[in-house]
Amino acid sequence: MKKIFICGIYGIASLSLAMTITTTGFSQEVDLTVYNQNLGLVKDRREIRIDKGIQKIEFMDVAAQIDPTSVHFKSLSYPNKCSVLEQNFEYDLISREKLLQKYIGKEIELERRFGKDGEKKEIIKGTLLSTIGGLTIKSGDKILVNPSGEISLSKLPEGLILKPTLSWLLENEISGEHKIEVNYLTNGINWNADYVIVSDKDDKNLDLTGWVTIDNKSGATYKDAKLKLIAGDIHRASPTGVAAENVMYAAKAKSAAPQFEEKSFFEYHLYTLQRRTTVRDNETKQIEFVSGTNVPVKKLYIYDGAAQKFYGYNQWSRVDRNYGVQSNKKVYVMLDFKNSKENNLGIPLPKGKMRVYKEDSDKSLEFIGEDFIEHTPKDENVRIYLGDAFDFVGERVQTDFKNGDDFADETFKITIRNHKEEAVEIRVVEKLYRWSNWKISQKSQDYEKKDSRTIEYKLKIPKNGENTITYTVHYWWD
Repeated sequence: MKKIFICGIYGIASLSLAMTITTTGFSQEVDLTVYNQNLGLVKDRREIRIDKGIQKIEFMDVAAQIDPTSVHFKSLSYPNKCSVLEQNFEYDLISREKLLQKYIGKEIELERRFGKDGEKKEIIKGTLLSTIGGLTIKSGDKILVNPSGEISLSKLPEGLILKPTLSWLLENEISGEHKIEVNYLTNGINWNADYVIVSDKDDKNLDLTGWVTIDNKSGATYKDAKLKLIAGDIHRASPTGVAAENVMYAAKAKSAAPQFEEKSFFEYHLYTLQRRTTVRDNETKQIEFVSGTNVPVKKLYIYDGAAQKFYGYNQWSRVDRNYGVQSNKKVYVMLDFKNSKENNLGIPLPKGKMRVYKEDSDKSLEFIGEDFIEHTPKDENVRIYLGDAFDFVGERVQTDFKNGDDFADETFKITIRNHKEEAVEIRVVEKLYRWSNWKISQKSQDYEKKDSRTIEYKLKIPKNGENTITYTVHYWWD
């Protein structure tokens, strides 16, 4: 008789099984498509022998976080001769606790060893009463509480399995070898893009390397898989019920051939790895997918002086003289570049984190900031917020305000002080937040209208000096 042994000393037990469960086939080919929404699509192809008649087959080594309702089975060899009667996902995995719980109220054996070298042993038979807080066993007229020793079970209880298993009840008309394909969706696998940027000493050019980071916690290993990545936000119906840092110190070296082929797919972008790879369970894998050298870049200084953020118009704000007058002193520093072929890029960039480094005078790379980007198509600009510039101080003051029944006039004075040993240009952004009807009635210099409620000044500031903008905006309403 085969037995299951649970070995324990002073109530601490380990599991050992003297039996196996064998699958009816092994993966010959796996396709894995990963979405950046904690979702993966698995296509598993195997060759198995299926006899004529009603047969049960099992697939082990499937993802533990599989969506059972998404499973699709078909015979590629005889698609019209093999049909599915039933489909099951078995996930009641074996464990010490579940084994013992199945034996509550049943007889077990306890082997206790003693003597100087454990050469003597005692076999105790009894009924398992409880597993809460340790084992409680009734042996004869005695109750043993949390005993030590090796527990022996006669057989594996029905319903417990070693690995998550898909099973099908098939009606098959042709006996022989079948190549079958099983498709399913699984949670627990995700990917994102991580970018490393190295800016040159003048912040005029940068080198960019993009890495795909795949995090697999789906409960399965995908060996020699054809890997595809979908970039885009797919819609999923609601149910009724670490990226490691990779600093490329050799970023200026000639890039190797791209590992991923990119193409449009529906309204998303598809990245296909040009070789097979193994994605192991509980593994974070990184693969380079894009690189560009000598990408022209602009360093921008931006002053958005209004400390309060505005989310629409309302009746009271248009006549409240204190609305929106709180001043922000910080000047933002950003890097801006165009994702174009002419700039040695031109591939759609999936959303992800961009880390920026800069070479110090001793040739070492220093981290200077990071930011997240959204999905960025080719020929669009990428703007990265790195932090607040140390050597600039901004000041935004309301100098005048008056209003009537159908209008308001507001004047601002904006001053920026530059403590650098060089002249700079700072973009001053102003939100015209009081009402949708407005015009600039007075201004100290020209501006650019960015949208229906935003204007931007380009303010030149001398080294160790300051400069000022003044303007008056007239609002009106019916």
